[in-house]
Amino acid sequence: MPTEISSAEGLEGERVATDPTSAGLRSLAIEASSAGLRFVDRCFESVRQRMDGATGLPGEQPSAGDLGAQPRGLVLRPALLGFVAMLAIAIGGSLPSSPFKLEMPGVWFFGVPSTPGASHWGVYFTLAAVYGGLLLLMRVWWGMSRLYSRRPGVPINRMMWVLALWSLPMMVIAPLFSRDAYSYAAQGEMVSHHMNPYLYGPFELGNNAYTAPVDNLWGNAPAPYGPLFLQLDGLVARITLHNELATIVLLRLLALAGVLLMAACVPRLARLYHRDGAEVFTLMVLNPVTILHLVGGAHNDALMLGLLVAGLTAAKEKRPIVAILLCALATAIKAPAAIGILYVGWSWLGSQASTRDRIRPVVTAGLLGAAVLAFFSYVSGLGWGWVTILGTPGAVRSWTAPTTSLALVFAGIAHIAHIGVGLGGVLTVTRFFGLLTAGIAGVWLLLNSDRIGTLKALGITLLLFVVLGPVVQPWYLSWGLILLAPVALGRLRSLIIGLSMVTAFIELPGGTQLVGSLIHGDPLLIVLTLLWILVVLTVPLATWERRDAVPPAPSVGIGRVVSAPVG
Repeated sequence: MPTEISSAEGLEGERVATDPTSAGLRSLAIEASSAGLRFVDRCFESVRQRMDGATGLPGEQPSAGDLGAQPRGLVLRPALLGFVAMLAIAIGGSLPSSPFKLEMPGVWFFGVPSTPGASHWGVYFTLAAVYGGLLLLMRVWWGMSRLYSRRPGVPINRMMWVLALWSLPMMVIAPLFSRDAYSYAAQGEMVSHHMNPYLYGPFELGNNAYTAPVDNLWGNAPAPYGPLFLQLDGLVARITLHNELATIVLLRLLALAGVLLMAACVPRLARLYHRDGAEVFTLMVLNPVTILHLVGGAHNDALMLGLLVAGLTAAKEKRPIVAILLCALATAIKAPAAIGILYVGWSWLGSQASTRDRIRPVVTAGLLGAAVLAFFSYVSGLGWGWVTILGTPGAVRSWTAPTTSLALVFAGIAHIAHIGVGLGGVLTVTRFFGLLTAGIAGVWLLLNSDRIGTLKALGITLLLFVVLGPVVQPWYLSWGLILLAPVALGRLRSLIIGLSMVTAFIELPGGTQLVGSLIHGDPLLIVLTLLWILVVLTVPLATWERRDAVPPAPSVGIGRVVSAPVG
């Protein structure tokens, strides 16, 4: 490599002239390092080509223009960085002493419960791995959303490989950040034994492998889920021959199927709303809430959302009957999807229809949806009990729900002022006014949905009912976040991204323990933790765009909608 040698001689000409041996060694070292860099570059190029080949459709050959518009790191580098983040979260959530996993024998295929003498460094490592992985994931996802908004045209099939890569660590560990999946499994076991989960809680099964991991709060609580989900739940229990762990695995695959259904709708949604498919895919399917909670937590909200998104996509394609049937199926999984039936009926005749003209299609949609629900309620033999127990999740009292926080504040003030008002009474009042406010706002959004956009109005309505409802869970917030993704522009887009990043951290365990470790830990532990956080927050991640910078492709037909309402 004469360029490097000449440069070295120019920098240190006098010393090299007097030391030919040193010059020879220097040249050899430079040659070796250059050869090593070329080898690494060839390896990276080989991996990229394999990934590009694997993600292309059969018979698809990228043109020179496509290759110029899609640099090699546009998908591969963020995909690998996100995989590293998910792997760190999975490891930190599975190791002994981790506060993120259920410390009980037999709740997963691997993982040893911690002991009282667990290593302080082990606890620190799991906390740092999970929170560090979360911070890295947020940065990568945010960077991808910005990148694809400026560089449209990445094929959806390549984004599917990113979903597979990011979901893989979540698929091999126990349910993350929630024990709801264990309740699902126990309820499925009840159905398989002809016990009605609308009348009894999981503890009715007695003390066994199904009920041991169930949260005590829900042990005697009836199931607030639709009859279709409980039928699928019972079928899974029978298919797995009543093996609790195998039931959990299939329930997670069911949640993944819901996410895949959402992903399958992305190309059509992007075309219908004149958006770039990769950007919509990133905001909707690769959303941290989707990966961490819907897939990682194996929540049935994933299946509900998959069917709801499919139904709303069909409605946008002017197929109202199909849309109502899909939304009704989503409602038979979980009740919040029923609002989709209302919106499909409201928009059935188009934006020019008067309010009076809309009444008949709304009633028709309601009757058709009710017929589907009646069918599953009858066939399952479970009846309509789920309608009367939809308030079951309200048993949780969490400060993350504004109505609960207000009740706690007012009850505290009343206690100080010696006013005889209990927390329960105050909570009833604040929750009532919260739901009333959400209901009024929801009616206004429905009446103005032609101007606002159907999908946008529906997504905002669901967010309002969650935020102003009795309890706020990360997977509840996914209802609105996912529906708003295809139509999120400007400030709404910034709100969706910010809320998604905050939601991923809501009610995670281990935060207090991490802060305590930093305050009371030894100096070395504190320094290492601060350095780790500094590295995760500041290490350059945007090199996948800068290194391969080329002029962005013109976004003809993929740009933003400027005049027509999106939704």
